[in-house]
Amino acid sequence: MSPVALHSVVDGPDDAPVLVLGSSIGTSTALWEPQVPALARRFRVVRYDHRGHGRSPVPAGPYELADLGGDVIALLDRLGVQRAHVGGLSLGGMVAMWVAAHAPERVDRLALLCTSAKLGPPELWAGRAASVQAGGMPAIADSVVARWFPEGFADDGTVARMREVLLATPPEGYAACCAAIEVMDLEPVLPTITAPTLVIAGGDDPATPPEHAERIAAAVPAARLVVLDGAAHLANLSHPDDVTRLLLEFLEASERNHA
Repeated sequence: MSPVALHSVVDGPDDAPVLVLGSSIGTSTALWEPQVPALARRFRVVRYDHRGHGRSPVPAGPYELADLGGDVIALLDRLGVQRAHVGGLSLGGMVAMWVAAHAPERVDRLALLCTSAKLGPPELWAGRAASVQAGGMPAIADSVVARWFPEGFADDGTVARMREVLLATPPEGYAACCAAIEVMDLEPVLPTITAPTLVIAGGDDPATPPEHAERIAAAVPAARLVVLDGAAHLANLSHPDDVTRLLLEFLEASERNHA
């Protein structure tokens, strides 16, 4: 499938090192809003919507992970960016791993949050796709949002905002991305990733439990694992300061090395 022109939002100085961030399935560029102010002081932060999500095109599915990864490489080309730090949460992390494995010359450092190299079970994702195709996004909203935030989360309106983002996701795009996750298996290519890698897991994440992050960190040669106690799937929203600090420490180490 040919690449599509992803919707993206760019913050930060034009001449700063580039950081590309992808979001989870069912979310959008809005996912990263807590991190942008601090990150954009040091980096040119490029947030994008996956195909089928947010303001990006919604080509007919099903999609494969290679389609989503190819879209990101095309985005880099369109922005004139030869090499960038690449990161993502959940589906965004899966796409980031694909890019790092298949276009290593484009990736400086890799940041993976609450993600998996082989998620499964396939029937779960086929069933979720069928649910949204039959009943729209409301059919899964309650169960999905419940996995995003930890029990007792001190909500400031974040849950409602992210629920609205989920409900606004095109059902056909969501289902097509479910199909990509259903058949995804990145485990064979993890040992080929050469970029220094930070893997962040939520200690209470029911969607991608810490053992998924542990397998990634064990297989990627230059990986470091951090588990955030009390975080669920959208760890950057429930633990925004921790995630921002970890990302800055990790990415600024690269800039010091290049100095």
